[in-house]
Amino acid sequence: MDQQKKVFEMLNALDIEYQIMYHQAVFTVEEMDDLRITQYGDICKNLFLRDAKGERHFLVVLDKDKKADLKNIQEQLGCTRLSFASEERLHRYLQIHKGEVTPLAIINDFEAIVEVVLDNDLVGKNKLGFHPNDNTATVWISFEALKKVINQNGNRVHFVTI
Repeated sequence: MDQQKKVFEMLNALDIEYQIMYHQAVFTVEEMDDLRITQYGDICKNLFLRDAKGERHFLVVLDKDKKADLKNIQEQLGCTRLSFASEERLHRYLQIHKGEVTPLAIINDFEAIVEVVLDNDLVGKNKLGFHPNDNTATVWISFEALKKVINQNGNRVHFVTI
């Protein structure tokens, strides 16, 4: 089954309202800005990180205009030094590729190993934009809907201030 279809089936199964916007493949927030996708809601930047020993993996979700201070996030999580995980790890844990990183990919994390880290400023937002595990579309859902997806999958959630 294709990645997008899996996302839509999961959203429908959880009775989550969403909107979908199809577009050419985009790999960066800047490309999304160029296509004016960012004018329809709050686009999120998503970072796939690992700790120093490679034992813990984190999917950090923050507003597209924020800069992630990895040392500050590390301190808030109480873990060892954070760095970007390899594309091989991204595919192993979330079954997606570079340029497709999204919190919706946790539906591919069957053992709920990846810890999701949400920026406190996202709480209460009504229209957050994410790729549906494929960078040729953007799905718009509320913050509450995102939390519902994460909780349903069983992944640990952390809230941090970025």
